[in-house]
Amino acid sequence: MSSDKLLGLPTTAGEDRPSVTGHYQGGYGDLARRVRAAGLMQRRPAAFVRHLTVLVAATVAVVVLMATHRDAWWLLAMAPLMAVLATRTSFLGHDVGHLQITRNTTASRRLGLLTGNLLSGLGYGWWVPKHNAHHAHPNDLGTDPDVRPGALIWDPVQATGRRGAMAWWTRHQALLFFPLLVFEAINLHVASIRSLFSRGLRGRTGEAAMLALHFAGYTTLLVLTLTWPQAVAFVVIQKGLQGLYLGCSFAPGHKGMPVLDADTARDPLLRQVLTSRNVRGGPVTDAVLGGLNYQIEHHLFPSMPRANLRRAQPLVRAFCAEHEIPYLEYRAFASYAAGLRHLRRVGATAGEPVRG
Repeated sequence: MSSDKLLGLPTTAGEDRPSVTGHYQGGYGDLARRVRAAGLMQRRPAAFVRHLTVLVAATVAVVVLMATHRDAWWLLAMAPLMAVLATRTSFLGHDVGHLQITRNTTASRRLGLLTGNLLSGLGYGWWVPKHNAHHAHPNDLGTDPDVRPGALIWDPVQATGRRGAMAWWTRHQALLFFPLLVFEAINLHVASIRSLFSRGLRGRTGEAAMLALHFAGYTTLLVLTLTWPQAVAFVVIQKGLQGLYLGCSFAPGHKGMPVLDADTARDPLLRQVLTSRNVRGGPVTDAVLGGLNYQIEHHLFPSMPRANLRRAQPLVRAFCAEHEIPYLEYRAFASYAAGLRHLRRVGATAGEPVRG
């Protein structure tokens, strides 16, 4: 096995697909029984209520501060804080979408409209099916929407054959990765609004009403408390940092991880563990990344409350060691470096002829 494989880096043309070296014959059910026996699937709604209360209170405090100190340039210092609050509210929406708070789908939808559409400006009805498709087959080039060709290309199969400006862009995508994240919050807002006009969106009226209230409230706050140059600067700072925070939280989990062959991908445990990467750290990392640093555990048990992921990690790690399944865990900067190396390798294949 190559050194890149041992580091959990993705396959490229000509390399062997990742494999399990032990005698693993399937064992997701066994691991799930151990996790349930430890009580780790029990809901913890009180933690959600505490987090939401703190975030709403902090947001209200910022709004009051801006309303009582109008047209002050120092209010731009509130933009980074608002970016953090908006991102952390999105983390709660992520928890809600995975039924971590309640198994009742009606209650979850209402909480999703609150944390997603109203408080974050992100469409719950659009995001949940998209994210569920990612969870079902992570890093699958045909079914995972997070690795479809777009501004970034994640596999040489997608990069070869590109010509002209598209080839140049892809060749430089590793350098463009973090600058592009600055636009991610705006991209998510636009996608949420566009989804209102798509077929099959459930509860379109409620989705639209909550999004409208969010953007109307946000616009009103800026108009009434800032001059127009201040308002423009506020939006640029907040949305840029919000996009960067969101991207840096979600990207380490899968970017630069393998595309599995069909046989390996059939196993539910291997499909999640081999395509996921944890971010090593302590309570501060847990708080900053909203539990997404436990990407392996989260993908194995999406409805597990995030507060239980840390406790589940020793069980999952021991199970993987027992069955000789690679369990990848990096420090944050190392995980970003691995993703950027992969983007650079894939980008280098842009412009090459398509192999028949």
